[in-house]
Amino acid sequence: MTRIVVRAPNWLGDIVMAFPAIAAVRAAHPGAHLAVAAPAPFADVCAAVPGVDGVVPLRGSGIRAIGAHAETLAAGRFDLAILFTNSFASALSVSRAGIAERWGYRRDLRGRLLTRAIPPRRRRGAAAAAPGPAGPHHSAYYLRLVASLGMPVDAPAGPVAPLAPSTAAVERAAALLADAGVDAGARLVGFAPGAAYGSAKRWPPERVAGAIAGVTRHGVRAALFGAAADREIARAIQSALDPAVRASVVDLVGRTDVATLMAMLARCAVVVANDSGAMHVASAVGRPVVAIFGPTDERATAPMGPHTLVRHDVFCRPCLLRACPIDHRCLRRIDAADVVEAVARHL
Repeated sequence: MTRIVVRAPNWLGDIVMAFPAIAAVRAAHPGAHLAVAAPAPFADVCAAVPGVDGVVPLRGSGIRAIGAHAETLAAGRFDLAILFTNSFASALSVSRAGIAERWGYRRDLRGRLLTRAIPPRRRRGAAAAAPGPAGPHHSAYYLRLVASLGMPVDAPAGPVAPLAPSTAAVERAAALLADAGVDAGARLVGFAPGAAYGSAKRWPPERVAGAIAGVTRHGVRAALFGAAADREIARAIQSALDPAVRASVVDLVGRTDVATLMAMLARCAVVVANDSGAMHVASAVGRPVVAIFGPTDERATAPMGPHTLVRHDVFCRPCLLRACPIDHRCLRRIDAADVVEAVARHL
């Protein structure tokens, strides 16, 4: 049996956007053992993808982790590695792992490390393969690699079947909500106010607080989700809330791993999120998303499932900057009422 490993991207949102391409690899090799190698914190998301037979958790990152990644991959005795990453380090790690076939885009000076190196741009003046301000959705970038490697891609970029959180994760989510006094039948609207890429992608906390106050008038509870690094944002949101509203908000920021986050998001009626990994995970588990876009380009990274985009077009967007050098007008000009209206339509 052929053993294939797909090296997933390093960012959570990019991993989700690679799911259609992983599904295409699965369809092209129905009899193979298909594993996904991904950063360890995101392994549970990859394990939930239909058709994936195993997950290879990779610990550490960058040049220093090459040896450890090579050793971990070598233990899988894979015959073929397909790299959705662009880095030299990821190509060197699969080469050192002794994987005979190594396929991916020819980027970051790694062409000699690959046995099949696909040019990242189409030839003869065709459109660029890599997404950008005027380019295709980022999921198409991974699908184009798969197609260039000779595997059929029958459907356009789009979502795979909704991911199902594990039973253990669902039970952990239920216990957290019960501890917070949330009834099993209560409707939740999730808020993911963070964004690992940078502060420029984060809707201001006082606007998030205004949206929470507005949606709770529709008879729902609001829940805050995020990583430990988002606790300061969560505190700013809480401090901007009226005490009566604050008492009804469930703050789970920094209290969930990715598997439990999946279950929590699946429990929500609607999820409000910046352009972030949480936004893509909410879409992946089948929840409608109200997606707030500022400096990034919704044409490249919009959720792949049902969603409503909320944005305010200004001359400088999409700038793709991590931090705004002026007044953050692309996000500050989005009113809480705009988001509340979008949530109400999904409710």
